[in-house]
Amino acid sequence: MALKLLQQLPKQLGQMGFCRYASTCSNPRLLFGYKSEDLCAACLCTSSTRRTQHHGCQKLRLDQTRRGLTTIVREPSLMSSSSSVGLHKDSFPRVCLTQLHHPTIADQEAFSQRLNKCTSSHQVLRLLRSVETMTDSMAAASLHRVAELEQGENCLRDPSVLENVMIRALCKQLEEDSGRLTDAGLISALLACTRLYLDPWSTLMVRLVSESQERLDQGHLSIGQLCDLGEAMLALEGPGSVVLGQVMSQFQKQGAAQWTVAELRAVYKLFQRGAGFDGKYCDLLNAMHTHAVTVTSHMNPSTVSDLLNVLTVLNQTQARPLVISLCKQAVRHVPHFTDEELTLVLEALMHFGHSDHYFEDAMEKYVPKMTFTSHPETVTKVIQFFGRRNILSPAVFDAVAESFVYRADDYTTSQVARQIMPFGKLCYLPPNAGDVFRKVETILHTRSSHFQPRTLLNLLHSCILVERFPVNFVSKVFSRYFLQLLQEQGSGMDRYVLAQLTQLYMTMKLECPFYEGPRLLPRYCVKSFLTPGHSLETPVDMHFYNSVKTGLVELLGARSYFGSRVLTPYCYTLDVEIKLDEEGYVLPASHKDEVFKRIALCIDGQKRFTSNRRQLLGQEAIKRRHLKLLGYEIVQIPFYEFEKLVNKTRVVEYLHRKIFPHSYRLSW
Repeated sequence: MALKLLQQLPKQLGQMGFCRYASTCSNPRLLFGYKSEDLCAACLCTSSTRRTQHHGCQKLRLDQTRRGLTTIVREPSLMSSSSSVGLHKDSFPRVCLTQLHHPTIADQEAFSQRLNKCTSSHQVLRLLRSVETMTDSMAAASLHRVAELEQGENCLRDPSVLENVMIRALCKQLEEDSGRLTDAGLISALLACTRLYLDPWSTLMVRLVSESQERLDQGHLSIGQLCDLGEAMLALEGPGSVVLGQVMSQFQKQGAAQWTVAELRAVYKLFQRGAGFDGKYCDLLNAMHTHAVTVTSHMNPSTVSDLLNVLTVLNQTQARPLVISLCKQAVRHVPHFTDEELTLVLEALMHFGHSDHYFEDAMEKYVPKMTFTSHPETVTKVIQFFGRRNILSPAVFDAVAESFVYRADDYTTSQVARQIMPFGKLCYLPPNAGDVFRKVETILHTRSSHFQPRTLLNLLHSCILVERFPVNFVSKVFSRYFLQLLQEQGSGMDRYVLAQLTQLYMTMKLECPFYEGPRLLPRYCVKSFLTPGHSLETPVDMHFYNSVKTGLVELLGARSYFGSRVLTPYCYTLDVEIKLDEEGYVLPASHKDEVFKRIALCIDGQKRFTSNRRQLLGQEAIKRRHLKLLGYEIVQIPFYEFEKLVNKTRVVEYLHRKIFPHSYRLSW
């Protein structure tokens, strides 16, 4: 009679609205989910209060204070903690995983494919409802997919998804069976929970972390599992985490020499996320660099891109051999990179200032095929890369110019400016230059207010380098309001910005005599375009200059007959200045009166030209234009002509021919 009463009581309690609690005395065959027949009689026949008081179910004592799943908003580098909050309610759907009857490999692969096709968290939840048996790894993968689809900025876009009964069910099972999860399932589940921003002091998180600590102490975790655990602890406790320190110690004990490419990549990504802050573990990182050089030939496009990005983020300037090796491998993958991967590769090569002609050739073949279809930011990075490396490739520049005319309306103002700036820097006009700059003018008319002040200034300054004069827009640049915005933006008005403003105004006065707009106030003008660091002029190569100086002394008879590095009243610095009187005689450099003619010698080293062609950079071309308009006679001494001269006699003859082409040698 008593047994019959015990059997009927759960049904009666259910009709009265009581929830059934799961017991910790589960059938060992079951990992996830419990059926009613597997629960102990004591837990089935008592209320929650009596169960706690008389039957000692520890799990239930923990459950009494729980509410629904909650999340927290994580700071960028560390998940903040809050008071302990429950992670699930007590009722959940019947989702079970048996240790005796695992889903087949085919079933798991099919589930993974269906999961990856889900484009919303609601689709993931519908998929979970259709699955009655799953592995712990499948459950963790589901949580990861929800996290990916709901990922916001340091929080979930829709935190209410965590209140879904399926999510609560999975979390309940992960909590109750943390000790029976596989290593892979346990670590993956912990990482997924951090990505869902669950409360780090909740029972679920505490149990997962505790169990992970035990598995870590046993020393059996794989490299990939150690990386996932390290990432989870970074999210929970930051780079000072004790568990993270243990993870890194295990990496150091194992050594990097035997790691596979996949393992190397995983550890590099962990470093990128913050494991190596403040220069910690430099020895391990250097060992990884050494080993990575030997296996780059086995790396796929994604791995090459990831490693270059990691090296950039960590600023591993000492890893140049690895950068060179990855660049060589990237040559093979250029047509196979995704837009995002190619963008990261180009950013890294620009950061380290490296490229080789094989990579450049591969890009020249690939770029004309992608400019109309690739992401605007990828196209922008391509032209930026060639501009930064001073590589003038008509094939690349023409392709980008052609796509710009058709796609620029969809570009951001930053992308518009960054695509035009390399044309100015390398002083190159594409065949459709008219269409390109008409499009630029249209964008300026329609979206000028959308440009950041410095972005607009960079764009207009790039235009004047290739003799495209934005007369209709410079009046805005010289207005008090715009100048005030420039001062307020970023680090304020540095010398480079002031130099740009000065040169822009000088261009209007020299090359656009019809300009009648506002003047640039004197306090915004610089006295010299040649400044340390970022400059509007390329400093003279001192070795080249000394060679020319020796020849000039021999030619003119004395060092006093020419000036060196002369700052003109027009902000430009002359490498060498020679003064002539009305009869063509050379005057001493110190002579200030009766100067009839001034000759400016431009001693042009390699840095004043594009790296692959004998074409002057834009900043050198505009300097010569302006000096000529100011009355100077320009004499160019390019490195590729001077380096052919074999002795002093040839040097003197060459200089005489260049400087005095219409006169015989005079005796001074």
